[in-house]
Amino acid sequence: MGADRYEQLKVERRGPVGWLVFDRPEAGNAMDARMLDELEAAWLELDRDPAVRVIVNTGEGAAFQTGVDVVQLGRDREALREHSRRTRDFELRFTAWHLGVWKPVIAAVNGVCAGGGLHFVADADIVIAASTASFLDPHVSIGQATVYEAITLLRKSPMEPVLRMALVGSHERLPAERAYELGIVSQVVDPPERLREEAQALAEKVARNSPAAMRATKRALWGALETFLTEQPQPA
Repeated sequence: MGADRYEQLKVERRGPVGWLVFDRPEAGNAMDARMLDELEAAWLELDRDPAVRVIVNTGEGAAFQTGVDVVQLGRDREALREHSRRTRDFELRFTAWHLGVWKPVIAAVNGVCAGGGLHFVADADIVIAASTASFLDPHVSIGQATVYEAITLLRKSPMEPVLRMALVGSHERLPAERAYELGIVSQVVDPPERLREEAQALAEKVARNSPAAMRATKRALWGALETFLTEQPQPA
């Protein structure tokens, strides 16, 4: 699948930086069946491109990512069954971490990040956010348990703020500055219009380093978290 064939994403290269951009702004960049398929292809395409050393993930429009488009999947029974099966069997395949992408990944949160969209924040190596960005987890407000997103966010944040976001649901948003204080993001960009410029500059700094050394570092550090330091994989 070439970059010109993506319908719900934009896949671009800017020097050593690959960009993966959610492109359903009219739907808050929510993931429909098509986007779920395209995400797997796009991450792997950028990971396999030797000219790309760092990947930046962001969104078009007012939202960064608002999770699964339950209305669209509800109309596509086959896609809904497959997504439900993957969720049940721990086989999600739409973030860099799910797909074993070992290049550095920067999430540039441009707006609202909600529900399943938190996967992309939790699974990025570095997260920066526009000053107008916000975070929330509405699962419990619509009668669903929140599990994966909250658990993976604990790798970045203390437990109490994650529980607060999970239990308050859609009734409260976490602003970018508070997310910075909690360690969920490492930089807040103001004015927000400079987010992509700042993300590109940061990615180019990272890209100056040895790809092999960065890959080994990422595998070791994420592997240590995944196995609680007991079965750490050897750097490759």
